[in-house]
Amino acid sequence: MRAVRDFWEIPHTGSNGWINLMRFWREGRFSLLHKHMEDSFRRLGPIYRENLGSQSSVNIMLPADTGELFRAEGLHPRRMTLQPWATHRETRRHSKGVFLKNGTEWRSDRLLLNKEVMLSSAVRRFLPLLDEVAQDFCRSLRQRVEVGGAGETGQRRMTLDPSPDLFRFALEASCHVLYGERIGLFSSSPSEESERFIWAVERMLATTPPLLYLPPRLLLHLRAPLWTQHATAWDHIFTHAEARIQRGYQRLQTGASGGSEGRFQGVLGQLIDAGQLSLELIRANITELMAGGVDTTAVPLQFALFELARNPDVQERVRAQVLSSWQQASGNPQKALQGAPLLKGTVKETLRLYPVGITVQRYPVRDIVLQNYHVPAGTLVQVCLYPLGRSHEVFESPQRFEPDRWGSGGGFLSLAFGFGSRQCVGRRIAENEMQLLLLHILRNFRLSVSSTEDLNTKYTLILQPESPPRITFTTLSH
Repeated sequence: MRAVRDFWEIPHTGSNGWINLMRFWREGRFSLLHKHMEDSFRRLGPIYRENLGSQSSVNIMLPADTGELFRAEGLHPRRMTLQPWATHRETRRHSKGVFLKNGTEWRSDRLLLNKEVMLSSAVRRFLPLLDEVAQDFCRSLRQRVEVGGAGETGQRRMTLDPSPDLFRFALEASCHVLYGERIGLFSSSPSEESERFIWAVERMLATTPPLLYLPPRLLLHLRAPLWTQHATAWDHIFTHAEARIQRGYQRLQTGASGGSEGRFQGVLGQLIDAGQLSLELIRANITELMAGGVDTTAVPLQFALFELARNPDVQERVRAQVLSSWQQASGNPQKALQGAPLLKGTVKETLRLYPVGITVQRYPVRDIVLQNYHVPAGTLVQVCLYPLGRSHEVFESPQRFEPDRWGSGGGFLSLAFGFGSRQCVGRRIAENEMQLLLLHILRNFRLSVSSTEDLNTKYTLILQPESPPRITFTTLSH
């Protein structure tokens, strides 16, 4: 048996974090962090250390190592704190939601939230709302293609960049599930307030990575323009959420006297009715869910439509299953999804190739051994998802888009939503939202692209296309 090697023997990308950070900034490497990770594994092997500014981490990618990390995550798993977000809450005196909390406080809040967003009973409540929005989106898009497209009746086609529409869909769906209200984003002139919210989320995401590796007090002291942009973006997000929460609260108050029993009032209404979280904590968590629920579904949907469009055989296989399942489900969205497992496979396969967040992080609560190196308790360990998803060592023909590959299990292969008790709290909303939209798009349209070349990608706290793919939507007769 080989002797376990010392932590300091783990290969690294450079020992001086500040020099590394300067190099990252100078070479614009933040936007290609996923490619940097892939290249580092190629050069250094399946484990390496990274020092960037004030942050140090051990980076891994193989499922066996992830399993070892998971077993050492403890009762209160911790991931890397997004310090710019935490600093914003502290300076503005806002409460923190579960995304930014740790320890027993995190656990008690998270268990209460799980009841409303993660349990199967919660999914049954919000699934019809997501289905309604997905069907409205497809009706609106179909009308556009039929009126403004080319080709003969019954097979009208239009080529467009669907990304602005997908952002509006994700915001409409999030608002419907979280606040129990529709905001009318599929009208010809969406509200300025909603467009500003989408802009604010994009600015917040883009300004986070460069700020992650600097001490937050330094940023405040310097009043750095980047920090000002970041904080202003968050202020917009909170203002938008606050207005919706106030409206939702008033609606619930009047509903209490006007009898809206039996109707799902959104996650906000469920949390207020339960009365176990303070209004301030409800506000913090709903705002986090809103901020985290738009780009993280809209962007993977861009990638999914592109992959289905450039893989017509796969598209036809998924569509055949969708049409059969939809017919048998008689309009019941839950039955329709259960009968079309390739939809779930499509979402998993999209997130394997294009993970929204490119790492899952944990601080092990005890010493562990990874790749025969000793890793002390409390070390930041990152599972790097982009290299994992494209590894020939882990996946057979990883470059192929194959939703069928997810038919059987396999531990720690699909990690886009994290793992264990600290997995993404909005996971069930996001998974079902994406599957339902793909279901209705495949019922209504055939998808194609003019070029099957790989998409260039960039990282702005989430992975996205460098420029959104243009998709041709051709109507199908029902």
